[in-house]
Amino acid sequence: MQTRSEISCIWKQTDAAAGYHSGVSLHSHTSMSEESLIFIHNMGMSLPGVKKVYARYAEIAQRKYGVKFDFEAAHWRPPLQPMVAYDLEAKQIADQGLKPLVSITDHDNIEAPMLLRTVPHARAIPVSVEWSAPWGRTCFHLGIHNLPSADGRMWMDRFQAATAAPSDATIKELLHELHAIPQVLIVFNHPLWDLYTIGEAAHMAELRRFLQECGSCMHALELNGLRHVRENRQVRRLAEETGHLVISGGDRHGLEPNANINLTSARTFNEFVDEIRVERRSHVLFMQQYAQSWKLRILRSTLDAVSDFSEFTPGWQRWDDRCFHHDKAGVMRPMSELWDNGKPPRVLTFGIKVVRMARNATIGRSIGMAFPGDNEFRADYEVS
Repeated sequence: MQTRSEISCIWKQTDAAAGYHSGVSLHSHTSMSEESLIFIHNMGMSLPGVKKVYARYAEIAQRKYGVKFDFEAAHWRPPLQPMVAYDLEAKQIADQGLKPLVSITDHDNIEAPMLLRTVPHARAIPVSVEWSAPWGRTCFHLGIHNLPSADGRMWMDRFQAATAAPSDATIKELLHELHAIPQVLIVFNHPLWDLYTIGEAAHMAELRRFLQECGSCMHALELNGLRHVRENRQVRRLAEETGHLVISGGDRHGLEPNANINLTSARTFNEFVDEIRVERRSHVLFMQQYAQSWKLRILRSTLDAVSDFSEFTPGWQRWDDRCFHHDKAGVMRPMSELWDNGKPPRVLTFGIKVVRMARNATIGRSIGMAFPGDNEFRADYEVS
């Protein structure tokens, strides 16, 4: 059957949602998701003066606390707890006059949707996950949406076992089993992003081999709300080449709602899956935030990891409550437990303040210019 992918931008087609019943938010993260600190570390190192502050604190931390910084092993958790994250996504969709269908995909765990299914107004949320699936020399992120709720834990055990003992044959077998479940939606998230930095040529070779062997199990390729428009155009061309639909995926980690949604006539998530898998049609709507500066959107999202939020629940208000690092005994703990008297050292506090200065619009634009990347997204560009 012929696929039909439609793409709209709300700043050009303000009435794009007219005639649709629901809006679907795919691929967003909550406080249950563990995110590598290496990206924040690398971003911080590009800011003026931060390298010097970091070197000074790293030396103090090792001497005073017996802790050697390891940003590969350390992680942070997004600031929004599951209910707040769900409500943020649902409100953006409801504001368009649509019924919200929200699928949360934390990294390699289903704790958020399982928790939300106990709340009356979120009970219909699908059990979904962003699975880090090893493949050859790399690892791909796959959005596995709408797992059978009774079997969710079993599938997570199988995913974790496959990730721990990489085997292309095992990944292929699991994907074919998932594909055989009619209600499950499998999305290839940000397929062109060389997230594990193996090099563009190597990444593309593994990507094409994966699509050749497992492409029949991929129900759509993601247009990612946090990736550059140029990359999303390339994904669109790849989808046309391989015969796949494209689908939305905001990849929200911070306080900004997903930068794209799917428009659908479906009234339930199961019906939406049927629309993608059986009817083979998808309508992606890019929201107003996607027309803003890409570099500064990435910067703002990252800054949410090192910001304090007094309105959050105790134990989740400070940035160092949400960042985790091993202590001198090798035990992973909140960073707030590593400091004397529960207060970060002054030199680290100063460094955090320098990074937070990027929230100022004028300073942020200046800093944004220093970041590597292509030209900014311009509002007169179309993703298609």
